[in-house]
Amino acid sequence: MAKNLLRIFSQLSIHSKFSTPSQYLQTLRISRHSIFTTSKLFGLEDFFEDKSNWGASEIKSGRSWTEDDMRIKSNEDLHKLWYVLLKERNMLLTMEEEAKKQIEVFPSPERLDKVEASMKNLEDVVRERNKAYHMLETGKNGERPVQDIINGFGLRTFKKLHEFPIPKHMNKKYNNFEFKENDKVVQNFLLKYREKKYLDKRRKKVRDFNHVIGLMNRFPNMDMEALKEQYPDVDIEKAKRSRKYKGLG
Repeated sequence: MAKNLLRIFSQLSIHSKFSTPSQYLQTLRISRHSIFTTSKLFGLEDFFEDKSNWGASEIKSGRSWTEDDMRIKSNEDLHKLWYVLLKERNMLLTMEEEAKKQIEVFPSPERLDKVEASMKNLEDVVRERNKAYHMLETGKNGERPVQDIINGFGLRTFKKLHEFPIPKHMNKKYNNFEFKENDKVVQNFLLKYREKKYLDKRRKKVRDFNHVIGLMNRFPNMDMEALKEQYPDVDIEKAKRSRKYKGLG
């Protein structure tokens, strides 16, 4: 091996740059290790649909992935599927935005709903497996504990607990956002918030009442029991006595 290297070194035209074969070998070793390969780089084609679908008014697609479909898959397959769905969602969002810019109709927008539903189902299946693993190993579900608290706006909410680098009583940022019962700004906000909820509930009741009257006028022979079951907050007898009701009953 050494004789072959010496023979190659003596035959090279660049040997005049090196005084000894060892210097040439060291340079060759450095050059060899400095060369590396990477995966093939693509352009932005993955963010756009196939050119055969450009200008189409409708694009056929399959159904979304259900939880039952994913439960029989391995963790590795679910990991690959997640990135496939993620690329598909990014592509659809790009095409939807491009359609808005071109003032065109985005073909088959239900594809985006199918992808998002599939991603949600995948997350639910992974969470199921994590819970099962933690229950088997530790007897706990492994989920982050949740506490029922009152936030700085005076509204009851659920907060996922996590560790802080400093104690709670020393955390000024956390304490400043805590609920202060005697704060006039908070009390004024709660007053307007409750008023808004009351008005929204009242408007919904009026809309349901008028909607029931419209249904009874359009379908005089409809099943009233089914109507009461679907709209329990609406007084059917009062709706019949309303002057908007055109029926005979």
